[in-house]
Amino acid sequence: MKKVNPMDRYILLVKTPQGYKIDSLRNEIEKVVKENYPLVKVEMHRCIGLTVDLVILYKGGIVLIKRFNEPYKDYWALPGGFVEYGEKVENAAIREAKEETGLDVELIKLIGVYSDPKRDPRGHTVTTAFLAKGKGVLRGGDDAGEARVFSFEEIKEIKLAFDHGKIIKDALRSLGEKNDRGY
Repeated sequence: MKKVNPMDRYILLVKTPQGYKIDSLRNEIEKVVKENYPLVKVEMHRCIGLTVDLVILYKGGIVLIKRFNEPYKDYWALPGGFVEYGEKVENAAIREAKEETGLDVELIKLIGVYSDPKRDPRGHTVTTAFLAKGKGVLRGGDDAGEARVFSFEEIKEIKLAFDHGKIIKDALRSLGEKNDRGY
């Protein structure tokens, strides 16, 4: 059996406008690295972002945050965010809930994995969504301008960011909640 030389992996994130031709940049980077760092191998792949989202049950409703940043600035959204390198998605969900809502959460179950390449205008982002119970004092934090509890009825009328309406619908379906809009 051939011995494999393990290598640490690092990502050098290069952001380009959509449709940008990256071939000449790729060639230049590969050349510089090969000449100056012969033990380092360069590979360029388009990246997928990994996030978590939470449907937090709290005081008879669902917690939403008002987004402080683009995309969807000032829209209501589920608490969540990007998974950090070396972090389990479950731990990222607990961390993001605390950062954005001030709540400690108990993860109840996985709602699903949402991977539509168009779900996030920043680029292809896959989210792992959890149903959770919240406890503590609700407050907006981190990149959440505000955090608030909405009743199941109120949520039907709110225009939500990303595909969060679908995630909530799936969460409530898993709880057995039904109404005329499928929530």
